Amino acid sequence: MANAPVQRMSQLMAKTLRDDPADAEVLSHKLLVRAGYVRRTAAGIWSWLPLGKKVLSNVERIVREEMDAIGAQEVLLPAILPREPYEATGRWEEYGAELFRLQDRRGGDYLLGPTHEEIFTLLVKDQASSYKDLPVILYQIQNKYRDEARPRAGILRGREFLMKDSYSFDTEDEGLAHSYALHRQAYQRVFERLGLDYRICAATAGAMGGSKSEEFLAPAEAGEDTFADCPNCDFAANTEAITYELAPVDADGVAALEEIPTPDTPTIETLAAHLGVPASATLKNLLVKVDGEIVAVGVPGDREVDLGKVEAHFAPAAVELVTAEDFVGRPDLVRGYVGPQGLGDKVTYIADPRVAPGTSWITGANKEGTHAKNVVAGRDFEVGAYVDVVVVQEGDPCPKCGTGLKLDRAIEIGHIFQLGRKYADALKLDVLGQHGKPVRVTMGSYGIGVSRAVAALAEQTADDKGLCWPAEVAPADVHVVAAGKALQTELALEVSEKLRAAGLRVLVDDRAGVSPGVKFTDSELIGVPKILVAGRRSAEGVLELKDRRTGEREELTVDEAIARLTA
Repeated sequence: MANAPVQRMSQLMAKTLRDDPADAEVLSHKLLVRAGYVRRTAAGIWSWLPLGKKVLSNVERIVREEMDAIGAQEVLLPAILPREPYEATGRWEEYGAELFRLQDRRGGDYLLGPTHEEIFTLLVKDQASSYKDLPVILYQIQNKYRDEARPRAGILRGREFLMKDSYSFDTEDEGLAHSYALHRQAYQRVFERLGLDYRICAATAGAMGGSKSEEFLAPAEAGEDTFADCPNCDFAANTEAITYELAPVDADGVAALEEIPTPDTPTIETLAAHLGVPASATLKNLLVKVDGEIVAVGVPGDREVDLGKVEAHFAPAAVELVTAEDFVGRPDLVRGYVGPQGLGDKVTYIADPRVAPGTSWITGANKEGTHAKNVVAGRDFEVGAYVDVVVVQEGDPCPKCGTGLKLDRAIEIGHIFQLGRKYADALKLDVLGQHGKPVRVTMGSYGIGVSRAVAALAEQTADDKGLCWPAEVAPADVHVVAAGKALQTELALEVSEKLRAAGLRVLVDDRAGVSPGVKFTDSELIGVPKILVAGRRSAEGVLELKDRRTGEREELTVDEAIARLTA
């Protein structure tokens, strides 16, 4: 990057905007468009302009340096991929509507790669034949494709996005654990160098499969993930990954089940009001369809069901809510009055651990206008499976120490998985072991959202004036502003060349016919860390140096400014 030509704004392919784009919903979307970093091509598809490409390339460079530091080898695989490997692992169907599918002129099925586990597995199968060829870590930095249903957050939720994905291949589980630890440490260095505030949170594996999984989350209001953070211990997790122990209670003193008339109480709110009890005393039974079969989900009446957790439990089966038509011809299902004690064998019943054996509830009696009280789990009904399915709330006890949890929104910037042998099994990835017998390889998968990191940085570091980049990712080290007069422009260009010769990356605003006020506003909007102004004292060879983040200013001679900026 040193000695790169001075970038003149009079020649820069970018125009700043005074107003937010009409479709912008989040801060990074507004500012990256207004400051001339990106432009929308289509919904969820973005073009990177010169300033934006510089920031994106800086993030990419940092990621590449840290991956190389752990011995990973960079490759580049195709983005258009054949159907067969994804069909072998089941992900051709599991990905659902998010997968971009296409056919070639001969009718062959292909997809645009959302992630590359299958293709990397086949690459290693082709190249590695012995345990002596392993362990190995391979990575690429490449565009990925997902057909997002609501791509309305700028580059934060695009249908095309830049991602670093890496994959480790080991012959033993201990080796996988070591590769996982190497990536975890490398990710910490990456995000620290980027200047991101982040949390490492326990996560679910989802469609990726595997065992251990952690997310790197950047707290931000625009975040699509909710994570829980314990103020007392080191526990942090995506709310979808929080689980609680099943704690049975003694129900010996609970009276027998009793049905009670409760007319016009089809909701938890109406039932609780009618009986004068808290909603937490009632049992809510949500009906869903799993691949067309009805399943009841039991949770305390004061809690909401997290459908994402239900879907994760039944994946890859399709989960949807029941409709009025599903009650037709089902006398065992009374809408608004469903109770687990009368469902029989036709309906699978799962429940949250809070519906533990011995707990007593008020719930539907499977009769119109009737509920039942003293309905005891394990005595009056059986739970087919216990699954954490409630939406986590602020103040829920920390699973580790019991302290009330704090909830916050965050942007996922990285995710690491111990995949194990899921993909190696499906694609038969074996190498010859030390004892002359085939050994099934175990894998890890590790992703960093390179373009998402740009958005996360914009969200976390911007202020009311505009973007405010950390030094290592900024599009320039210094933004030189010529206030407008010929003498000021001459001085600005002169000092810009001296700064370039000293090894700094320089952006200079030499635009003619643009007022000083607009130039100063643009310099703050663009967000380069240091702003050097050739203004009212240019005739004396004196410049004003401003720190973009703190707003601190000082007047310096040309030599003093160069010395300060190159120190």
